[in-house]
Amino acid sequence: MKPRKRFWSFALVLCLLLSLCPAVFAAGEGEETPACAEALDWAKAAGVMTEAEAAAFEPNGAMTRATAITMLWKASGSPEPLSGSTSFTDLREDWYRDAVTWAAEQGITNGRSSTVFAPDDDVTRSQMAAFLYRARGEPGKTKEGPWWQDADRWAFDHILIFGHALPSGNSDTDDCLSGDALVYLYRCFTAPDPADNGEIVILYTSDVHCGIDRGFGYAGLYEVRTALEEQGYITVLVDDGDAIQGEMVGTLSKGEAIVAMMNVVGYDAAIPGNHEFSYGMSQFLDMAQYADYPYISCNFNREGELIFAPYVMIEAAGVKLAFVGVTTPRTLSESTPAYFQDDEGNFIYGFLQDSDGEGVYRAVQEAVDAAREDGADYVYVMGHLGLAAEAAPWTSVDVIGHTVGIDVFFDGHSHDSEQMVIQNREGKSVTRSACGTKLSSIGYSRIVPGEGIVETGIWNWRNGVSAPETLDLVNPVRDMVDLVMDGVDEMLKEVVAHSSVLLTIYDPRLTDAGGKPVRIVRRMETNLGDLCTDAFRVASGADAAVLNGGGIRMSIEPGDVTFGDIFSVFPFSNELCVIEATGQMILDALEWGARGLPGENGGFLQVSGMSYEIDASVPSGCIVDENGMCAGIEGERRVRNVRIGGEPLDPAKSYTLAGIGYILLEHGDGYTAFDGAAVLQDRVKLDNQLLIEYITENLGGEIGEAYADPYGEGRITFVG
Repeated sequence: MKPRKRFWSFALVLCLLLSLCPAVFAAGEGEETPACAEALDWAKAAGVMTEAEAAAFEPNGAMTRATAITMLWKASGSPEPLSGSTSFTDLREDWYRDAVTWAAEQGITNGRSSTVFAPDDDVTRSQMAAFLYRARGEPGKTKEGPWWQDADRWAFDHILIFGHALPSGNSDTDDCLSGDALVYLYRCFTAPDPADNGEIVILYTSDVHCGIDRGFGYAGLYEVRTALEEQGYITVLVDDGDAIQGEMVGTLSKGEAIVAMMNVVGYDAAIPGNHEFSYGMSQFLDMAQYADYPYISCNFNREGELIFAPYVMIEAAGVKLAFVGVTTPRTLSESTPAYFQDDEGNFIYGFLQDSDGEGVYRAVQEAVDAAREDGADYVYVMGHLGLAAEAAPWTSVDVIGHTVGIDVFFDGHSHDSEQMVIQNREGKSVTRSACGTKLSSIGYSRIVPGEGIVETGIWNWRNGVSAPETLDLVNPVRDMVDLVMDGVDEMLKEVVAHSSVLLTIYDPRLTDAGGKPVRIVRRMETNLGDLCTDAFRVASGADAAVLNGGGIRMSIEPGDVTFGDIFSVFPFSNELCVIEATGQMILDALEWGARGLPGENGGFLQVSGMSYEIDASVPSGCIVDENGMCAGIEGERRVRNVRIGGEPLDPAKSYTLAGIGYILLEHGDGYTAFDGAAVLQDRVKLDNQLLIEYITENLGGEIGEAYADPYGEGRITFVG
């Protein structure tokens, strides 16, 4: 029996608290997806389309309601209507009259009204779902709610039919392309009989970051899996890491509430992401024991000995599936480095980090080879690696390109949803799939015994309201999520202050090519950075304060400021520390923080009681070691004219410096500048609590003109 420690129950947690994206590879404008091509072949063979109609078919164009009903009618065998009359008065064309009349008689369509069918209107995804739902003999509306809800819930439960363009409520994003409508029909009429199914569907999630009620939500994921199994599919569910951290429910339960929920959802395996270590090494290792699923990793080790098995073998329908786990070595600098060190500051835990990636490549290859020798029919790698250029040489592309024998690579860490085909070391194609963050998507891979892996991709939830809420899902996981989130919501709603200004991490004027605001807190001063560092300096009485921009997570809008707003700014519950640092230490830290400019760097330092200039035209002289730590600084410096308390900084003088232990004590973001500094205050107060106290006590509960400029008061300036 697995040993278990005593963990927080949901009741205790409550007491403490009191898409439209193709599942196949995306095709270009005007092109057919593989699924659409299959659907066209079926349509011709089934008499739904003539050869000429198929040749003229535009998959990326709109489909009218008349065309949709006519295709459904033909797929059903073109039955004669019982009568030649209908109450609809707008059926002007003969080519669709019988189809619409039949559909009305069968209760498949009720029209826009009793007299209006609107044949020329574009069909929506929810309307297509309703037509098919009723044509399959399902009942009409069964609950209180909008007309589309039962049909969309049925479509959700039949996600292999609808997942490539999932209906997500009768919303403005619900338009149905012709190709999507045709694939709906094709998959609906060719779905396997549950009694004779036996296909395997692997589901995966990644970077959930406590988003248990976002996107699909854990309740939606549970619903999808349960429905697939009721339809005869054999399912496997795995997670690619970073599940337990990111929102209040994770922080206040130190991840335990999330692991408990993953147990109920029924995960079969998971890997550690960098944020699985956010609550400390012992806490994560204890939670790994508590989990009903195994954690796997081929490169997470203590002094060379693997902590977890490198892979797990799961047998489904007589097929042996191997899942190999791998975690980014950047975890050492992207989590809290001290958690991986002994009391003397030596790294005893690691991820086979090196300068060229060979350690990770070798570990993955050995795990893949061992799984093959163990009889694996298919090998899936679960990676928390990502695509970011700065993650090289440990990106998923790097690993695939240096290995052989991987069939599919489920990737996480960079929060992207890219579906890619990458060549392995022998030039063979490997599918790399990622599913974003906060359960905005569910990844899947479908295996048909005897045929192989036939499809790998993601299903997206495009509605801003979560699937469980939109579809009114009812299941045990929804009950658990609601119970926990009700307690969270009560705490988040408490108003603690008021702001007359926007406190921002974004540029208030600039947007990127996609129309999204440009984040600046990781590359220049902002008023929210000023506010947060002021809170640290005032609370501690230090000469100056520094905070990494990557730890300031969300803006605060003008108006009432709630506990939830504060918590969103500081979701990690870091604690105030004060050290005695020399001026040279501070100079080195500022230089390290400015090394990534003009690009983003989570370690860029916002400051209080201090000012400095940056010349980004000077090449950075910072030296980065194999663990991502600062190993020295050479040549001309970017940072200059540093002042503390209005006076020029003296490199030989000692200053009291406030911040969080992550930066000052634990080598977070690679900071080594403060090694050897005397610790004056050690983790004395939570960051969100001291920010509340600063706003309510020092500012009198009103954030005003002192912080009006979104670009701050000029503490950090750029020259050159």
